[in-house]
Amino acid sequence: MKEKVIRAVFMCLAVLCAIYSVIIYMVGSGTSSYIIWVLGTLFFLVLFFLAGKARWAKVPKPIRIAAYTVIGIGLAVFLAAQVLMLSHFSDKGDKNADYVIVLGAQMKTSGPSTAFKYRLDAAYEYLIDNPDSICIVSGMQGYNEPIAEGTGGVNYLISRGISAERLIAEDKAEDTDDNIAFCYDIIKDRESGRDMKDISVAIVTNNYHLFRGLGLARKAIPCKISGIAGKNDKLYILNAMVRETMGILKDIREIKWRD
Repeated sequence: MKEKVIRAVFMCLAVLCAIYSVIIYMVGSGTSSYIIWVLGTLFFLVLFFLAGKARWAKVPKPIRIAAYTVIGIGLAVFLAAQVLMLSHFSDKGDKNADYVIVLGAQMKTSGPSTAFKYRLDAAYEYLIDNPDSICIVSGMQGYNEPIAEGTGGVNYLISRGISAERLIAEDKAEDTDDNIAFCYDIIKDRESGRDMKDISVAIVTNNYHLFRGLGLARKAIPCKISGIAGKNDKLYILNAMVRETMGILKDIREIKWRD
């Protein structure tokens, strides 16, 4: 009976991963993150197989111990990354920041993607409450985008009533590192002669991405840094947080945890 229950759980998880992989693929975001869930499907199918007819018990003990160790370490790292991400889910940014940097995300023919729109809407609300802040929207034009993310983001904010005089489009950045570095170059050009430590900058991105965005900004920009968390679609948040875990691990040496 216990074996049947365990196998049923593994099969359900495999089916859920398979369904979710299709959902993520159908989003058409230009990333290959759906592969994570395809691999998850295969992983749980293997567990389903090993849980039957005492197959797992027949595997040599050293291999079983190694497998438990790897899975345990992986789970601990994953959970730690989730805690770090969740710690910035409600950030609102310091008031009256000199500059607001919106990290780019996908532009579609219909306008900003859902994830990008959440970032831009968070920036919009901040700009309304802080009328002296200047906003830089960053991001190049990808192969599957009709317009540069920086330009599209600025157009969206103008359509919502933000003055074009308060908006700057940065259209060369390819990733988060570029977003931050290229926007900082713009700030330095505009604030020539001013001590950068006296300038305040608010980083805007989706809630799950803010921990890494802030960490990279603190490392690259010698300004007063705060964060503004945009929302994220609930259906895709699991995929986003799993993918972001990999991003954190990739950039862990470049992340500055505190000012």
